[in-house]
Amino acid sequence: MNQAGDQTFRSYSKPLDPVIRTCILIILAIIMVSCQGPDTGKENRPNVLLILVDDMGWSDIGCYGGEVSTPNLDSLAHRGIRFTQFHNTSKCFPSRACLLTGVYAQQCGYDRGYSQPIHAVTLGEVLQTAGYRTLWSGKHHGIENPVTRGFDRYYGLRDGACNHFNPGIQRPDEGVPAQKPRLSPRAWCIDDSLIIPYTPPEDFYTTDYFTNYALEWLDQYGSENNPFFLFMAYTAPHDPLMAWPEDIDKYRDMYRAGYEKIRQARTARQLEMGLIDERFKLSEPQFPPWMELSPEKQETEALTMAVYAAMIDRVDQNIGRILAKLRQLGKDQNTLILFMSDNGSSAEVVRIPGEGEIGSLTRWTSLAGDWANVSNTPYRYFKNYSHEGGICTPLIAYWPEVISDGGRVSDFCGHFIDIMPTLAEIAGAEYPGIFKGDSITPVQGISLLPVLKGEDLQRNTPLYWEWRRGKAIREGKWKLVSFGLESDWELYDMDTDITETSNLANDHPEIVGELSAKWDSWAREYSSLQPK
Repeated sequence: MNQAGDQTFRSYSKPLDPVIRTCILIILAIIMVSCQGPDTGKENRPNVLLILVDDMGWSDIGCYGGEVSTPNLDSLAHRGIRFTQFHNTSKCFPSRACLLTGVYAQQCGYDRGYSQPIHAVTLGEVLQTAGYRTLWSGKHHGIENPVTRGFDRYYGLRDGACNHFNPGIQRPDEGVPAQKPRLSPRAWCIDDSLIIPYTPPEDFYTTDYFTNYALEWLDQYGSENNPFFLFMAYTAPHDPLMAWPEDIDKYRDMYRAGYEKIRQARTARQLEMGLIDERFKLSEPQFPPWMELSPEKQETEALTMAVYAAMIDRVDQNIGRILAKLRQLGKDQNTLILFMSDNGSSAEVVRIPGEGEIGSLTRWTSLAGDWANVSNTPYRYFKNYSHEGGICTPLIAYWPEVISDGGRVSDFCGHFIDIMPTLAEIAGAEYPGIFKGDSITPVQGISLLPVLKGEDLQRNTPLYWEWRRGKAIREGKWKLVSFGLESDWELYDMDTDITETSNLANDHPEIVGELSAKWDSWAREYSSLQPK
């Protein structure tokens, strides 16, 4: 180095004045922070897999006491969290409205008939703003195409129930697909295309094809830097009860044991698992004694339940396919998986002429109330009721990077409206007050992230339900519930009576008065949004 260069080097090597040095460090820190953006943890945001099934009862899957083979869901539960007091709305489309928007169906005009949410944003719209790839496969039960409401890709049934083997017109060399005549043909969407009728290939089965499309998307987008949100909205086990013969064969003999024995066995497993305890009385059965049925009726009932079980089995198989794909892509550890049902098991019966065996393409079969009561063990009633049999859903939460105490059972009282704030928080997304010029109803739920982390979480506002003849309010340990336009309110202490067997309304008229006044005020506030 020459003399001039050496002198220059020495001049820059002199210690900086402490004040100047401090100023430089502050400036560098400001530059680094501005380059990184706000500290939302975006570099480690999880993928989200939200799985919703249709008309499945609280006790059907193995990890909630059922005898149906669900090894994939059981594995998620044993390494995640099972919620015992999580709730839907007791009906398909209002539940989906709450789940998608984070507000009550009454607040977005979706409580009387399926429509499109007003003054609300969807999970897709919110997560898109945070850079998520948004994907939806399965049932919608609305009138708009989900790609117009924040989803990059959509494949599925825009309507409600459909034939699981063929939602369209009769294909060559097959029988006539059992359909609801008044509601056929059903609307189907593939991305931005609306297809009416949708007549699929001969190997079609709703549960399988919903998964097929999802796997294709994961292959396509799985290597992206941004995380994904995948909403799997299976139509099973909603009627018509239809399943592949090989799945039905697994269960043909199982349900010949009858209603009582299956329900008793489920209750025993729930006690063993810690989902319920001896404080809770099993509700009175709402089915006749099995031995009073004729042999022919027993065979019909056993096969009906076998097909229902086979449909749930097939859902679990397809969840296994998705889990395998996540492992293949290296996405399994930082993916939050949530599994739930849109309402309790259904006692509704659809009567449509059709021939063929129960479970086949040509015959529409419904589960009906006797098996639905078993399906909802240990609760009373069914879909459409605001009692626990209608509104309490299994909820499995799985997230290896956050849930460190797998197998935990949580009795936190939650609702579908809690999903929006939960996913918005973990995604670092902002819930808007104004979206595309529309004033947005404030989110009504609370984030479940503290529960997922094993922290305490308190709900400081009541939860509300209203669906046709059913209505309820839950505040703390008290639940006020009614079914019927002129029916009296019933009051239950949910700390000791989740099966709603001891009505305390006469013992606590002051609590009935206070809670009923809150419910009336809530119902009046949003009555103007109800479709005319």
